[in-house]
Amino acid sequence: MRDNTPILVGAGQFTRREDDPLKAFSPMDIAAEAARVALADTGLDASRVAQLIDTLAVIRIFPDSFNRPRMPNPFGRAENPPRAVARRLNANPSRAIYGHVGGNTPQTMINEMAQRIAEGEVGVALITGSEAIKTAQRALRAGVTLNWQEEDAGSIEDRGIGPTLASAHEFAHGIGVPVNTYPLFENAIRGRLENSVEQHLLAMGELFAPFTEVAAANPFALYGTRRSAQELARVSAENRFIGFPYPKWMNAMDGVDQGAAVVMTSVGRARELGIDPARWVFLHGCAEASEKLLVTERVNYYSSPAMQINTARALAMAGKEMSDIDLIDIYSCFPSAVEVACAALGIQTDDSRGLTLTGGLPFFGGPGNNYSMHAIATLVSLLRDRRKNDSTTGRVAFGMITANGGYLSKHATGIYSSTPVEGEWRCENPASYQGEIDAMLSPRFTETPEGDAKVETYTVIHERGVPVRGIVIGRLIEDNVRFIANTANDTETLSRMLAEEMLERAGRVTTGAAAEGANLFQFS
Repeated sequence: MRDNTPILVGAGQFTRREDDPLKAFSPMDIAAEAARVALADTGLDASRVAQLIDTLAVIRIFPDSFNRPRMPNPFGRAENPPRAVARRLNANPSRAIYGHVGGNTPQTMINEMAQRIAEGEVGVALITGSEAIKTAQRALRAGVTLNWQEEDAGSIEDRGIGPTLASAHEFAHGIGVPVNTYPLFENAIRGRLENSVEQHLLAMGELFAPFTEVAAANPFALYGTRRSAQELARVSAENRFIGFPYPKWMNAMDGVDQGAAVVMTSVGRARELGIDPARWVFLHGCAEASEKLLVTERVNYYSSPAMQINTARALAMAGKEMSDIDLIDIYSCFPSAVEVACAALGIQTDDSRGLTLTGGLPFFGGPGNNYSMHAIATLVSLLRDRRKNDSTTGRVAFGMITANGGYLSKHATGIYSSTPVEGEWRCENPASYQGEIDAMLSPRFTETPEGDAKVETYTVIHERGVPVRGIVIGRLIEDNVRFIANTANDTETLSRMLAEEMLERAGRVTTGAAAEGANLFQFS
């Protein structure tokens, strides 16, 4: 092992269960608690390790993730999140980073820190993240005022929200909200598989039933109720539709108070500090790639070229095939995210290894942009446990994390193991392969469609179980140009969309004829 090889030496999770919002923790409190666990997990005195941190990065919380400047928070906010965490830990890092938006960012931040450690720029890094959404919801419902305003001096590298993932035209038609957008992918996948709605509901239930089993056994999970495939698939007053074809229990649950963190350093520094090599976990492979960011520019709605390329690059860096991977956590905000990932990886949705380490975002919980940090922290513990058995089994365990940001927009993958990296640690620059995705041909798109058309994919948005809006992505018959439209929002139209197969259904689209100037699609 080379001294500059990057390693993870500590990982921690924290889940707060407190019904009284006055006794609950703020987001920065939770991030700091998870960080304390990670610091102690190095096997050294946590306060000593805190003093050694030169780089502290915080994953962006949801209330800061939607616009510029950061959206108003009814309880105030930490104006300098990394310094707010550092103050709680009595740390004084020279670099304080506040990440951009996306569920991919925990893995991308680890990739970045690994590269900077290998180059000698970073000595000891702490990456932490959290959400206190459940507490905020309870406080608002109870009319309780909380004070989460924090002002901390010191430098901060605030990376902002990142690239725009939805255009104004897309937002006007309801795209750009996850619960509205992922159902569009799901119906396209259903059409690709030639499933009826009933068949596909059960298939999604069969996909997610094992996730509930994992969540039920996870002490950090917040929604860990075991449910059968039939329960998950059965639409009821409790399990009502959110965005057709997703009932409630197939949606990420972001009402959580959860945090997770990791500590990273180099092999040489870990030796100097006396960190037990049995605690070391190595990043053997990593990669990042983005789709064409706007949903309307996607090559199709049933696959992810970026995920296929980025997972292949991560495996290649690790010198592994998918068959070599023992532990898997696929980002699981909705069934379509898992189905698309399985297709990209060339594995079945009922793979015997399992597809989640935590229980997934609908059942473990979906703590904003930071979910994958929980998966990584879980993997660190599992790999250490497997290391103890390596000499007996003769097999060294490897684990894979896939992380997804936006609307199947941005992807990051990590391949981890407790066995050392051999030779020089070097990560390929994602720009070297991103162009391959950017160059892929997409259907032409128009914001002003007119004429005969057919449905490429669709969904029906519900509020409290009541259908309120139909969204169609379609193609003009004359030239196959893609468009977005809404349907009429009358009960008859929306009920028909729920009762009949609408993929490839013919109709007519008119520019600006729907509510609030949206395009209108009318079925034949």
